[in-house]
Amino acid sequence: MTNNNFSSNITNDLAELSYESFKNEVINDYKTACISREASLMGRREVLTGKAKFGIFGDGKEVPQIALSKFFKAGDWRSGYYRDQSWMMASGITTPDQFFSQLYGDPDPTHDFHSAGRNMNSHYATKNRDINGNWANLTAQLNTAADMAPTAGQMPRALGLAAASKTFRNVEELKAFTNLSNNGNEVCFCTIGDASTSEGHFWEVVNAASVMQVPLAIFIWDDGYGISVPKAMQTTKASISEALKGFQIEPGTNGLNIYNVKAWDYAGMCEVFETGIAKIRETHTPAIFHVEEVTQPQGHSTSGSHERYKTQERLEWEREWDCIRKMKEWIVENDLATLEQVEELEIEAKTIIKNARQKAWSDYIEPIKEQKQYAVNLIKKQLDNGADYTGEIQKAYNQLEKTKEPLRRDIMHALGIAVEMSKTREQAVFVNNYYNKLKEDNKGLYNSYLYDNGPKSALKVAEVKAEFDAEPVIKNGFEILNTYFDQLFKNNPLVVAFGEDLGYIGDVNQGFAGLQAKYGAYRIADSGIRELSIMGQGIGMALRGLRPIAEIQYLDYLLYGLQPLSDDVASLHYRTVGQQSCPIIVRTRGHRLEGIWHSGSPMGMIVNSLRGMYVCVPRNMVQAAGMYNTLLQSNDPAIVIECLNGYRLKEKQPTNLSDFTVPLGIPETLKEGSDLTIVSYGSTLRIVMDAAEKLEQLDISVEVIDVQTLLPFDTNHKILESLKKTSRILFVDEDVPGGAVSYMYNQVMEVQRGYRYLDATPRTLAAQAHRPAYGSDGDYFSKPNVEDIITMVKDMMAE
Repeated sequence: MTNNNFSSNITNDLAELSYESFKNEVINDYKTACISREASLMGRREVLTGKAKFGIFGDGKEVPQIALSKFFKAGDWRSGYYRDQSWMMASGITTPDQFFSQLYGDPDPTHDFHSAGRNMNSHYATKNRDINGNWANLTAQLNTAADMAPTAGQMPRALGLAAASKTFRNVEELKAFTNLSNNGNEVCFCTIGDASTSEGHFWEVVNAASVMQVPLAIFIWDDGYGISVPKAMQTTKASISEALKGFQIEPGTNGLNIYNVKAWDYAGMCEVFETGIAKIRETHTPAIFHVEEVTQPQGHSTSGSHERYKTQERLEWEREWDCIRKMKEWIVENDLATLEQVEELEIEAKTIIKNARQKAWSDYIEPIKEQKQYAVNLIKKQLDNGADYTGEIQKAYNQLEKTKEPLRRDIMHALGIAVEMSKTREQAVFVNNYYNKLKEDNKGLYNSYLYDNGPKSALKVAEVKAEFDAEPVIKNGFEILNTYFDQLFKNNPLVVAFGEDLGYIGDVNQGFAGLQAKYGAYRIADSGIRELSIMGQGIGMALRGLRPIAEIQYLDYLLYGLQPLSDDVASLHYRTVGQQSCPIIVRTRGHRLEGIWHSGSPMGMIVNSLRGMYVCVPRNMVQAAGMYNTLLQSNDPAIVIECLNGYRLKEKQPTNLSDFTVPLGIPETLKEGSDLTIVSYGSTLRIVMDAAEKLEQLDISVEVIDVQTLLPFDTNHKILESLKKTSRILFVDEDVPGGAVSYMYNQVMEVQRGYRYLDATPRTLAAQAHRPAYGSDGDYFSKPNVEDIITMVKDMMAE
């Protein structure tokens, strides 16, 4: 017999419990919004009073970000920008204390977890690896790619973060990697300001995501302006969702879904976000969430006031439709809390932020004050010993002593003056010791982690020499690569490759011929002509633990994809103090072939814009395979530039093609010599070797060295040892004058101090300053040739 009263009581109790839970959640959300707003207000004051250098905040976006945070689940990824503090606070990825530590630029990673003072405020990151370089359990945590400031710079990697889910869901061999993905159920949440949708990055990624059908949720915060420029001057029809209507998915087509919400409508946003994100997660159909009527209570940033360009009517509208104000009204009107209860939460938020600011400032300034006092005491003793004969030490002492809130640079400046201006070195010995100690300490704080120096460093991969049969198999270079990639994809399920013409036809030089049919289109894929987002695709996939080989078809077109490599990949390990790795391998082909845009060798540009990546310049395809093997055992990002004119040259195939490794940063001597050293790389080496053989007939013995990698460069100073023997050196390549040859010159002459062993002026030989002309004659007259090398070597020998 059923007790209907008992059942009814349970139902009522559950309903009441559910309502209470809902109410508490709403109240907690409002409290979080207030805390974030107070952080923005206090942060601006800290900048204007001089305690912080610059501030950019997320005020006006609190409610929509808290609403979206409800559907940001473990395993998901964020690729956002510097307005997302409310989302990060609501998700527990940052705290008010950390917010202020980052604002002050605190280099202690226990205070600023995200970047240890290297990034400006509101730039966030989570670990994707442990201290030994092993991948974290990414499916058990909320993940965010490390933020960067370039507008729309977050878009390219967002494509890859989403595309990784597609790959994990559709490649059976990847199902076992449950720490990296839960059957591809992860969504990438990407946020962007409305004005930044004018960038080409946005449009290229939206198109690519719509074609690929990947789980990408793009949230557009629309406050009507791009700094001071209204959106009518930024966007067609003054509405990004209107401009994107052609992308709306329809039955039987690809595309994306578009949702419009109001930034002040808490309940409406929760409803739309819940439905929209669930659909993305299930179907992998991307979506745009156009969040309109966002306000900016404090304007764009601390660098200016929005009163300069907004009308009084607009400012009054923003005050009236402020999202927190509207959420407060909604809470009271719906009896979720009384006005008094809500105002108590606001007071509590102020107290939380006040205490967080005080703690963060104390954590930051007290260690510096201790250094200051120690330095002051040392300099005072130096002064008492009569070391100051110019008065400069006294000036430095007075300035430091009266500085109440010093910077580390203030201490270093005073100590440096005290050391260099001392009457005798003996009188400055204790000051000098402390100065040197702080230099090392500060080097660790500000100049470390550009590369991975841990167990997963590419420089720690053991060398395995190539082995050959007594009668080795001889193949064309492209066939060597094709065999190599076949073995690689068979043995390593995490490796994926994609690029223009790479899938179906196997790339323009046939390195992947037949492999898509063998390993599937989710692992070996064609891409549209979109170098920027191909790089982004590789970046996002690498962040998630896959091992992407992302192809730029010709080196000349690297410029299209250079921005995310330079701003994002190259700085990633540095700006996250080693907490994130992105082991992307960019595969491309370059150097001499035909014409202005198919024979480029802009190595100086690459070396100087990609510090933080490794730059491999193999002379043939066997060497390239060995470099790929080395890189795939590490967590380091790199670019491998194969020789465009080397694919049909004959090479010996190693018997251990999948296992041998080429150590990075270790040059190889291709020819011994005693009179002069020539240093080069890539395609140019064949011309150098030809010239060296002819010079032998003139009784000039040339030693030829292949640097193999430009980054790192000759870590064991092998070139210096050659120079000690020959006393003459020539650097040759096919970049423009002052490009990579000047970089190599600097490394050997200045860094390795090679000038001490010279008997003749060191020389460089590069291509012409203009782009290479078309045809064989164009190549001959545009780039170094055999005769150029012979002439220059003879001139050097005559000195």
